[in-house]
Amino acid sequence: MTRDLTHFIGGEHVKGSSGRFSDVYNPATGEVEARCPLAGAEEVRAAVENARDAQPAWAATNPQRRARVLMKFVQLLQRDMDRLAEALSREHGKTLPDARGDVQRGLEVAEFCIGAPHLLKGEYTDGAGPGIDLFSLRQPLGVAAGITPFNFPAMIPMWKFCPALACGNAFILKPSERDPSVPLMLAELMLEAGAPPGILNVVNGDKAAVDAILDDEDIAAVGFVGSTPIAHYVYSRGCAAGKRVQCFGGAKNHMIVMPDADLDQAVDALVGAGYGAAGERCMAVSVAVPVGEETADRLVEKLAPRVESLKIGPYTAGEDVDFGPLITDAAYRRVRGLVDQGVSEGAELVVDGRDFRLQGYENGNFIGGCLFDRVRTDMEIYKEEIFGPVLSTMRASSYEEALKITMDNEYGNGTAIFTRDGDTARNFLNRVNVGMVGVNVPIPVPLAYHTFGGWKKSVFGDLNQHGPDAFRFYTRTKTVTARWPSGVKEGADFSIPTME
Repeated sequence: MTRDLTHFIGGEHVKGSSGRFSDVYNPATGEVEARCPLAGAEEVRAAVENARDAQPAWAATNPQRRARVLMKFVQLLQRDMDRLAEALSREHGKTLPDARGDVQRGLEVAEFCIGAPHLLKGEYTDGAGPGIDLFSLRQPLGVAAGITPFNFPAMIPMWKFCPALACGNAFILKPSERDPSVPLMLAELMLEAGAPPGILNVVNGDKAAVDAILDDEDIAAVGFVGSTPIAHYVYSRGCAAGKRVQCFGGAKNHMIVMPDADLDQAVDALVGAGYGAAGERCMAVSVAVPVGEETADRLVEKLAPRVESLKIGPYTAGEDVDFGPLITDAAYRRVRGLVDQGVSEGAELVVDGRDFRLQGYENGNFIGGCLFDRVRTDMEIYKEEIFGPVLSTMRASSYEEALKITMDNEYGNGTAIFTRDGDTARNFLNRVNVGMVGVNVPIPVPLAYHTFGGWKKSVFGDLNQHGPDAFRFYTRTKTVTARWPSGVKEGADFSIPTME
């Protein structure tokens, strides 16, 4: 029997009232797992009003007590790790080890946010003038919202709501309607950890819910992760409504392989970073750029058998599965169509996974790993973010050409270089116009106490996710000038104040 999912508002599961639903599939079988309610404007408004009413008391709770709630939340995540991972894998399709990693990387941001009392400290100047003290305060915005994608249904929601709550805000989470169960479970755990009802509300929905969030006058800030066109839309509409907005969009991540690189290490990195999670990661390496024909020939020769031998299957097939299905049939058809187009445009398809079939899972969204060689910048498989298990190889004649290929791409999320030469590595990390850079590290996702964010068309807004930037984004600064004069009042002064 198909389950009907809910919203989570005011500490309770609330049935949808719009009459609209979206099917939630098991991508390995193609079967409908549940129905997800799609909120209308009235339901979003009810969630916002509930959060708005709950937020002042939460903001008045001292930061150390709020941090204790997050500390308990981390303990509950550890307790329920396997349950969360199984639910995540069932709706998303990623392997169980990958699903645990999804939860873990969100948990680590919650751990960082336990340090909120220190991060929220203001600044103070004693004796800025005669009898004058000057100090600044960091205060919460009120109600914030997050619109999060399907590919990390645990991690990215926690990247958004953990710092927001630590700062004293209430939060409206609009997760992807494709895999909404884990976000609902996270809201339950936050309530169990001691967060007051209404401080974390989950509203499921589609574009109607997104627009309602962007237009609601009581929502002060919005964070988004998804494709670049939608990121631009959310940023533009949210900013026009006077909100603070940060949006993270698409990516085309390049990995340069120098002639002196350890090729076995580089191949291991490319296989894991290019095909893990079926390529449905914004930090996936989708373009390998070997420098020199000999390097390219050797790299492709080593890559091909590794890609051909990848183990593909459902999460239930064991811990040694390399990757699972794509999220939807539409995603499968899009990826297959782009591979077809790459062939028609003249790229060399070294490994063709289009006809992969898994016995017993014929209705699943499985596609085998694909490896292209001799890809050019004018091809659609290069210009498009494929978001599938497809790695393109672009041959560069020199380091400078490889660097130019990376820098000329419109996206700037992540990049990497594999080399044994420190001078080349230092030159690369200083010159490349990309937000996150790896040196012999293929997926340079920063740890929780640094910030995550790209450059160019991979980001819209000034502040990154998690780390210190998150506390800047979810607070505003109030600066106070206080004077306690001694002696007799001297009367008004009509000139601009200066320090003599």
